[in-house]
Amino acid sequence: MASSSSLPVIIFFCISFFFLLSVNANEVTVGGKSGDWKIPPSSSYSFNEWAQMARFKVGDILVFSYEAGKDSVLQVTRESYEKCNTTSPKASYNDGNTKVKLEQPGPVYFISGKEGHCQKGQKLRLVVVSPRSSAFSPAPSPPDGPAVAPSSGAAKLTGVFSVVGLLLGFLALF
Repeated sequence: MASSSSLPVIIFFCISFFFLLSVNANEVTVGGKSGDWKIPPSSSYSFNEWAQMARFKVGDILVFSYEAGKDSVLQVTRESYEKCNTTSPKASYNDGNTKVKLEQPGPVYFISGKEGHCQKGQKLRLVVVSPRSSAFSPAPSPPDGPAVAPSSGAAKLTGVFSVVGLLLGFLALF
């Protein structure tokens, strides 16, 4: 049985364990660096290629950095994305530092609100996965494109198992 002096330590380890198990939201800058929400510099680069190299989870926050007043971000339907239609967006942002929380699993579509920019490649399609998805399973494919490449969850799982091992080892001392 644990002594009363070890109770705070046990509580600390339990809280740490549950904190590590919680789903951590990440802030992700679109394109990988600040200021990247603009017409791609060449036809060989697309925001979709960038998105395919990442895994987006419910709760993550996309950060769009651009010059306020000269561009905007529109969250749109699949049809509006494909046609670069800016007339009826689901949401519209123009502050220059837009943060969009990904709130549900499935495909999400964004285009530039600036006339002609979407047609020149300034648009983004990504797939959001549920936090319950296995760390080792690939992300589901959107119905109209390739799958998002899975990111490695091995490091996070190793950390969780390490904390569990430490906790169990510590408790065995008492």
